[in-house]
Amino acid sequence: MTGGRYVWTPGEEVRQACRLAAFMRSQAIDDFDALTKKACDDPAWFWDALIRYFDFRFDRDYDAVLDITGGIPNARWCVGGVTNLALNCLDRYAGTEVWASEAVVWEGEDGERRVWTYAELNAETCRLANGLRAAGIAKGEVIGIYMPMVPEAAAAFLAIAKIGAIAMPLFSGFGPQPLGERLAIAEASGVITVDTMQRRGRRTALKPVVDAALEQAPSVRCVVVLRNGDGDVAMSEGRDIWWHELVAGLPATAPTEAMQADDPVMLMFTSGTTGRPKGTVHTHIGVLAKNALDLGLCIDLQRDDRLLWMSDMGWIVGPKIIVSATLTGATLVLAEGTPDYPEPGRIWRLVQDHKVTICGISPTAVRQMMTHGTEVVARYDRSSLRVTVSTGEPWNPDAWSWFFEHVCERRVPVLNYAGGTECGGAILIGTLLHPLKPCAFGCSAPGMCGDIVDPQGNPVAPNELGELIIRQPSIGLTRGLWREPERYLESYWGQIPGVWVQGDLASRDEDGLWYIHGRSDDTINVAGKRTGPAEIESALLATGLVREAAVVGVPDALTGSAIACVCVPAEAGGGVAETRERLREAVAGALGAPYRPKHILFADDIPKTRNLKIMRRVVRAALIGDDPGDLAALANPDALEGIRGLADAAALRPDASPQGAMVSASGN
Repeated sequence: MTGGRYVWTPGEEVRQACRLAAFMRSQAIDDFDALTKKACDDPAWFWDALIRYFDFRFDRDYDAVLDITGGIPNARWCVGGVTNLALNCLDRYAGTEVWASEAVVWEGEDGERRVWTYAELNAETCRLANGLRAAGIAKGEVIGIYMPMVPEAAAAFLAIAKIGAIAMPLFSGFGPQPLGERLAIAEASGVITVDTMQRRGRRTALKPVVDAALEQAPSVRCVVVLRNGDGDVAMSEGRDIWWHELVAGLPATAPTEAMQADDPVMLMFTSGTTGRPKGTVHTHIGVLAKNALDLGLCIDLQRDDRLLWMSDMGWIVGPKIIVSATLTGATLVLAEGTPDYPEPGRIWRLVQDHKVTICGISPTAVRQMMTHGTEVVARYDRSSLRVTVSTGEPWNPDAWSWFFEHVCERRVPVLNYAGGTECGGAILIGTLLHPLKPCAFGCSAPGMCGDIVDPQGNPVAPNELGELIIRQPSIGLTRGLWREPERYLESYWGQIPGVWVQGDLASRDEDGLWYIHGRSDDTINVAGKRTGPAEIESALLATGLVREAAVVGVPDALTGSAIACVCVPAEAGGGVAETRERLREAVAGALGAPYRPKHILFADDIPKTRNLKIMRRVVRAALIGDDPGDLAALANPDALEGIRGLADAAALRPDASPQGAMVSASGN
């Protein structure tokens, strides 16, 4: 439904049928703003209401929902409660109709398909849990999951939770150094991996990477290897064991460890610009409640939905879709590889073939789809879709509108989702109660108490950029950084006293819709005004002259800061000098003369993570010769070297001043 200043507004039937409206009715609340206000005024009320609404199972009920006697940064949740993530995602369905329904549907790059019912997922989870216990893995120990998105990855995550251990999902693209570093920091006892995995037509061996990584991590005493290829990998006697051998003959039932609700269940590392990776700590109740809020309440994932969100276990979305789907009794559709291989429209063929109702996507993936044209999308039946979810990067308006017009057919809403690993999920989110504008988020998720402030912590006016913050404790926030309590307080609670600073630049418009403009450390200060890269990148992309762009601020000897743009040209276009000038004029015309880029460089590729996030800090470091920081998530290192070469060729280099001001050749 469309109309007015919005491109989509929910019809009354959609509004009334969504779970968020049903939750509000259960609390006798008619207005969404009243819900969010009450949730912020009384967080304990809100999270208790949500837990009760989703009927979480406890071996022992909690005595108090929230305890902040140790301060808001050290909030404790569901104090005295005893539960387990596996109890709520699997055990609860035994003997119900869910047991025989599809839990996981998987498709490989070669077209192979596998389907597990909830009963089969539970059996595989229990056999692995029994095997891990037999291998000596105990409650509270850390187990790495270094796997592609195969059905066994879901069983591994749930089995680790079931025995009371701590799952550590790891990016399947890591090499030995970042993998070993994280295993060592965590003092992991075990790793679950595969022999090989398939991606874009190439088979990559993961087991040898684990072998090399363990030279840094002597604490690992057990490696479980799933045969996902031909099995031709070396096995270390006494340490390594094949998955099928570990579980052979073991029963398909297993006891679920009774855990304190706020005990850790997941250790998830996030990269920083400097220093070693930060290990965020997530608890049984925190993971359950935050996913119930994000996917169950706001995104409206329900029992009869089929969820496809192509991801990796090492990104927060990987564990999130496993927990959210099983918590709600939905079907999780997993696919090996990437959205556009072996055919450009693969993701839409998956939607068609598996009757997907909720599909996650990233803006960068959409920009790549645009290069294939609308006929690739039109080839497939997408009538099963009722919701799309977007995360990973800020949108540019052209890509958002293309996606909404040609993929969603102006019928299916695009619910934007932004938060972070540290939050366990969303701060800002779309819902089926909120209208849409291009690139916008509907609200701060209930219970998250988001706000936008200036550097002193004062709320900013509509349409002004500021820091995205959280004003109240949230059940999904990390309980700290793994064995680094001071770093935790400094990183998130120390920048503006009394509030959590997420590190994102955001704004709200006059209608109350929210926007993300990029990371705060990507902020460009032009003419005394803070600007995110998204607006400048959007102006560049709108010309049609480039298909990707990364905009950063670089030191300038004259002005203090200058705009530098690294662009991947479109196939069609004029001469380099002419194209560069047209891009400069486009930015100046859209944002004003002060925003005219000083540096425009043309590259073959831009540094990204495997989940297609543009790594702007890496682009900036390559341009000015700085240390790029943690590169473990970088999927295309050749792009980094390419930009370094361009910067050298264009005479972009730091001078001798302490600020590292830029000296550039004219016409670069």
